[in-house]
Amino acid sequence: MYYMKYYSHTYKFPAQQIRCGGGHHKEMFITPSRFQWNKCKDMVHYYVFLGVIPLSLITFFVNIYVGPATLTPIPENYKPKYWEYYRHPVTRFISRYIMPNPQMEYERHMNVLHEEEERRQLYLLEKKVKQLMAERSDYQAYYYSPNTAIKYYRKMKEVKKEENDRQGDNL
Repeated sequence: MYYMKYYSHTYKFPAQQIRCGGGHHKEMFITPSRFQWNKCKDMVHYYVFLGVIPLSLITFFVNIYVGPATLTPIPENYKPKYWEYYRHPVTRFISRYIMPNPQMEYERHMNVLHEEEERRQLYLLEKKVKQLMAERSDYQAYYYSPNTAIKYYRKMKEVKKEENDRQGDNL
């Protein structure tokens, strides 16, 4: 421990760096900068004053002057809009101007499910095609040139079938 004499009193301080000037009682303790901490506090205060306070005031005055919605009978041939089902005016405002329409969201979701179902059906069809090709010893026509491959493959298939017919069950 270091001892430091300060204003005729002696204090104990842990070892730390000290910048000594050229005279008596001119010591400056070297400490880490607090710039980032002060900057963070300034930014928090700025955004509180910029956003939270005005929004709180708006909500306060809406609650006082407008108030919550009340239930009334719906006139005939009138279809309420989706935002009219909410009770609080701020919730109605957010639902109407900020959030997406629930019906549109539902339709988007149904479209995604429809496309997934089409992909699934296509996958099942491809699986069935490959299974039938394997059962019938068929080939994938889109891999071969139609003017040469089909002719030779069909000819080989006919020759193999004739051989099987000739030999019968003697194999």
